[in-house]
Amino acid sequence: MTDPLTDAPTDAPTDAPAGPDVPLVRSSDDRGVRVLTLDSPHNRNALSARLVAELRAGLAAAGADPEVRAVLLTHTGNTFCAGADLREPPAASGALGLVELLRAIVELPKPVVARVTGHVRAGGLGLLGACDISAAGRGASFAFTEARLGLAPAVISMPLLPRLDARAAARYYLTGERFDAAEAARIGLVTVADPEGDADGALAPVLDGLRRGSPQGLAESKRLVTAEVRRAFDRDGEALAELSARLFASAEAREGMTAFRERRDPVWATEAGQ
Repeated sequence: MTDPLTDAPTDAPTDAPAGPDVPLVRSSDDRGVRVLTLDSPHNRNALSARLVAELRAGLAAAGADPEVRAVLLTHTGNTFCAGADLREPPAASGALGLVELLRAIVELPKPVVARVTGHVRAGGLGLLGACDISAAGRGASFAFTEARLGLAPAVISMPLLPRLDARAAARYYLTGERFDAAEAARIGLVTVADPEGDADGALAPVLDGLRRGSPQGLAESKRLVTAEVRRAFDRDGEALAELSARLFASAEAREGMTAFRERRDPVWATEAGQ
């Protein structure tokens, strides 16, 4: 049996959680670009409360630094982000925390660019939706796995649905099928696919262009292209956070997450003969 989040063998070893003094989000600078690297290998860069808090802090610091023109969000290991940390107790604060993280990316007055060379699942796709530009390279794969766990892509729909092809969103939301970088680019999830490379070649001209932008020009241009997404947060943020919290607390979701941890099919998949 494979891990539904990464398609890796479920008996694959994972590292121990990082100590409190070891950051889960590392920060560095590259000629005006603040690089924020997700580095939480023990849970495949899942959106734990600690990682969310550190990423928000990193974004805020980048936004306040006059030397930073853009932010590059990347990752260590073979997973960009596995979505929600299913090992943490479900809480309404988790849904609200994700709303605020995605809003922080969308509203940051500097472009945020994603570099993906690994698996992205569920809530991790919300990070891509919130970013302004993204490139997926060799090894990237994507899936909305929520419906298989008794959940729904609630909060992450705010940055995603305005940007995704509607028919593709219906298919992948409902089936949980895995798709590759080329398909992610076709449906609008990522800006550019580089299936044979590491995405750096595709991003080089993008980052060079951003380095040439003025702070005011970049900020106001970003406001124009994110207007519809920002309206979605204003209109639906509270309601979708409540929906997400309700689903995580439901009996079906408890069964789905228990089945995941126990490396078995949930009861509804068994009943369907799968």
